[in-house]
Amino acid sequence: MKNRTEQMEFEQGSGNIFADLGLEDADELFARAQLGFYVYKILKKKKLKQREISTLLGIAQPDVSHLMNGHFSRFTTDKLLDFLKRLEQKVTIRIAPHKLGEPYQEVGFAV
Repeated sequence: MKNRTEQMEFEQGSGNIFADLGLEDADELFARAQLGFYVYKILKKKKLKQREISTLLGIAQPDVSHLMNGHFSRFTTDKLLDFLKRLEQKVTIRIAPHKLGEPYQEVGFAV
């Protein structure tokens, strides 16, 4: 077997996989994914059963399964924000002028 080095091509991502894939509403999808992941992390930390999560969040058990399996696009931004409220999280929305090259929607988390 020959030892040869092949040149590998790669492209730097933007930080938003949805934009990199050229999807419409990429900023919205990315924001929902971030919010959903944060909800998921809180729920995992609480070690609740799906039935308990269903009651706490006010959703059907199949929706809990979707949430815990990372299907965050099945939920609206408003619904994900409601989940955070039910999980006793403070949500702050900051409005600022858009700058060229940055996303229109961002989600940041204070730990």
